[in-house]
Amino acid sequence: MNPPRAMEPEENADELVEYVAREIQLRGLTGPAVMFLEASRPYRPLGSQAMLFFDPVLRGVFNGDLAEMQRLLADDLGIERLIERLEELDDEARWDA
Repeated sequence: MNPPRAMEPEENADELVEYVAREIQLRGLTGPAVMFLEASRPYRPLGSQAMLFFDPVLRGVFNGDLAEMQRLLADDLGIERLIERLEELDDEARWDA
């Protein structure tokens, strides 16, 4: 699956959340990702700086396109939407099992 192409932020926000959530789910990291995102709530202002630190690893996970992911993870609303989507995917996976 390729990352969403660059569009207006409002246009591709849902597509980007879906892409990131699916990539996390494919790697079996839904639970740890939700816990990490929830636990990091007080530290979110530092998140963009952490993205720079983890840049090499994240590039491998998300096929090298991090600009849109950085915008998503730098925004509280974007993180909340990602958490909600991860929880939805986790619930769907439980019903499918």
